[in-house]
Amino acid sequence: MAETTAATASDNSIASSTTHVGTVDYENVSNDYLEKRQLKKGAAGWILLASLGVSYVISGDFAGWNFGLEQGGFGGMFIATILMAAMYTFMVFGLAELSSAIPTAGGGYGFARRAMGPLGGFLTGTAILLEYAIAPAAIAIFIGGYVGELFGLNGPLVYAAFYIIFVGIHLWGAGEALKIMLVITAIAAAALLVFILGMLPEFELANLTDIAVNESAAGASAFLPQGYFGIWAAIPFAMWLFLAVEGVPLAAEETKNPARDMPKGIISAMVILLIFGGLVLFLAPGGSSADLMKDHSAPLVGALQHAYGESSAMATFVNLVGLAGLIASFFSIIFAYSRQVFALSRAGYLPRWLSLTGSRKVPTMALVVPGVIGFLLSLTGEGDLMITMAVFGATISYAMMMLSHIILRVKEPNMHRPYRTPGGILTTGIALVLSIAAFISTFLVSREAAMWSAVFYAVMVAYFAFYSRHHLVAKAPEEEFEAIAKAEAELS
Repeated sequence: MAETTAATASDNSIASSTTHVGTVDYENVSNDYLEKRQLKKGAAGWILLASLGVSYVISGDFAGWNFGLEQGGFGGMFIATILMAAMYTFMVFGLAELSSAIPTAGGGYGFARRAMGPLGGFLTGTAILLEYAIAPAAIAIFIGGYVGELFGLNGPLVYAAFYIIFVGIHLWGAGEALKIMLVITAIAAAALLVFILGMLPEFELANLTDIAVNESAAGASAFLPQGYFGIWAAIPFAMWLFLAVEGVPLAAEETKNPARDMPKGIISAMVILLIFGGLVLFLAPGGSSADLMKDHSAPLVGALQHAYGESSAMATFVNLVGLAGLIASFFSIIFAYSRQVFALSRAGYLPRWLSLTGSRKVPTMALVVPGVIGFLLSLTGEGDLMITMAVFGATISYAMMMLSHIILRVKEPNMHRPYRTPGGILTTGIALVLSIAAFISTFLVSREAAMWSAVFYAVMVAYFAFYSRHHLVAKAPEEEFEAIAKAEAELS
C-alpha cells in the first residue's frame, strides 16, 4: 500500500500541465508511469486463450441457465438459446478481428476508444466492468449451493473463502494463474462429459415439456408454457451459457502473438461452448424433468440424482468435480475484471492507483477492490438477480463493440487486420441487433436488477463527465492507438 501511495503521489506531482484535445484533457505524467504498470508478456498462447474463453463461461453450464426454464419453459429457453448462440458466434468473429488489430489489455474499451473516442471507450469499458464485477458474485452464490450439497456449508464464509483464495492465486502471477485455470477447466470439462454420458440413456422428449402451462399467456402451450413472452424472459439466462467469452481479448497484452493467437483462441472457445451448452440444455431437463430443473441450485447434480438416486456415485462425482466448473469461471472472471480495471485506470478513466503493478506484474488493487465489492454483492444471496445485472452490462458492451467494428470498417478500411470477420459488417450488424434485443430483455425479467445496474452506470458516467475526462493519460496504449491513427490520417 505504501508503494501505491508513493507512486500515486509521484504521478500527481509531475502532472503539472495538461493538453486539451476535443472534450477531454490529457495530463503529463512521469517518465516511468508505464514502467509501474506492466503486465507479464508472453504468458499465453492460443491454447491457453481458448481455455480462458471456456473457463469464463463453463460455470454457466453447471448453474444459472436453468432459471430460463422457469421464465419460458423449455421452448422459450430453447429459442432464446438459438438466438443468443447466433449473437455470440457472430460477435466472436467480430472480436477476433478487433483483438488481432488492436491488441491491448483494454479489450472492448480499446476497440470503442479507437472507433468512437474517449466517451465511447469509457461507456464500453464501464459496461464490461459492470458485467465482470457482478458475475463472480453470482458464481460465488452458485458455488455456495454446490458446497452446501457436498458439505452442508453455505453462505458468507464460503463466499469469502473463495474470493480470498482465488484473488490470492492471481496475485501470485498471471502465468501461474492461467496454468492453474487450464487444469481446473479440464477437470470441469471432464465432469460435463460424465454428465453427458450418464444422461444420454435417460433422455425422453416428454420430460422437456412437463412445466405447467400458463393458460392466460399469449401463445401458451406445452412447448411455450409462458407463451411468446417467455422467449424474451429467458434470454438473460440463455446468455449465461456463453456470457463472458468476449473477455478473451483482455489478455491481449499477455499473449505471445495476438495477431495469430487471439482469433484462434476465441473462436475455438466458442465452438466448445456451443457444443457443451446445447447438450446441457437438452439433457438436464430431458433426462429428468424440466419442472424439477427450473429452480434447482445445482441442476446437473439434481438431474443425475433424479436418474440414478441421491447417493449415486455419478451424482456425487459430478457434484464434487463439477464444483471445478464454477470455480473455473469464478477464477477466470477475476482475471478479466482486473485487466479491465487495469486498462481504464492506466489511461486515467479510473483512479490511477488501481493500475499499479509490482514485481510479479499483476495489478494488485485492480484485483482486490472489485473482489471486495463482489463479495459484498454475494451477501444478497440473489444469484438470479446478479445474473440479470451482469447481463445488463454485458449487452451494452456487446452493442458498443459491434458498433465499433462497423465504424472502424467504414472509417479505417485500410487498418491492418490480421484476421477479417467472415461476412464483414453484416455479421456484426446481426450481432448488434440481437444484443439490443437482449438488453431490452433485462427489463422484462427484473426491473429491479436493470435499475440498480443503471444507477451504477449513471454514477460511473458522472465520474467521467465531471472528473476523469480532465485527467486522462496520453501514454496509455489505447490512447496512443488513437494518436497514431490520427497521425497516419494526416499523412495520407
